[in-house]
Amino acid sequence: MARIVWSVPALDDLDRIADYIALDKPLAASKYVQKVFKDTDLLERFPEMGKVPSELVPEETYRELVIPPCRIFYRTDSSQDTVFIVHVMRGEQLFNSESLDRPNYNPEQETSPDKPEN
Repeated sequence: MARIVWSVPALDDLDRIADYIALDKPLAASKYVQKVFKDTDLLERFPEMGKVPSELVPEETYRELVIPPCRIFYRTDSSQDTVFIVHVMRGEQLFNSESLDRPNYNPEQETSPDKPEN
């Protein structure tokens, strides 16, 4: 089983999205974050389940999960048996491949988030 590691920028992305949803629907924001963690946990057993983003074909370094309204971008490292979640964005936003390799992305800062209680 692969280990799931969230980068700090990806967690920040998810926080910003949840904060926006919470402006109108705080409970929905909390449930959405729980759903994202639950769905991304499937990557532990099925790291290739996401698709290669259409904007990056034929490059296959990154994959994505679509958990409406967001896209969650990740890469795998089979030598470490690890899935690195690197970026979260709302689906209607324009994709910028530079967001996958942000300057403030530091593998030493990668973390496993404290998941909310059900």
